[in-house]
Amino acid sequence: MAGDRKKRKPMAEINVVPYIDVMLVLMVVFMITAPMLTEGIRVELPKLTAKPVKVDEEQALVVSVKSDGSYYINLGENVEKAAELAKIATQVSKVVRAKPNIQVLVRGDQSVPYGKVVELMAVLQKSGVPNVGLITEPEH
Repeated sequence: MAGDRKKRKPMAEINVVPYIDVMLVLMVVFMITAPMLTEGIRVELPKLTAKPVKVDEEQALVVSVKSDGSYYINLGENVEKAAELAKIATQVSKVVRAKPNIQVLVRGDQSVPYGKVVELMAVLQKSGVPNVGLITEPEH
């Protein structure tokens, strides 16, 4: 009777169900993390205990953003005249090439849209400014 038993053949198929589960988990992880991986402008944020940095605004290049979104640069004789971002970029790149250690500061009105300040900082960074400082007033 021992010969009546059928011999089992080895199964040559791979069970892919666990691999599909792992793939779906990875897909969900990448779908969640992909929107978080956006390119940004490097800004060194001050620590809570940090003291304000003393800056001589006469020796620094200051770019201002008014509440209406217009840009101004403290360079040349037309300081009170609004300038286009492209013009600011060319002027800043010339100044940075001439004086590589010059400090570039942004003075933005508190009611200006955040996007306007970020756009200005991106233009300054593309113009060769390694670090951009933000001017604020101390709390009273």
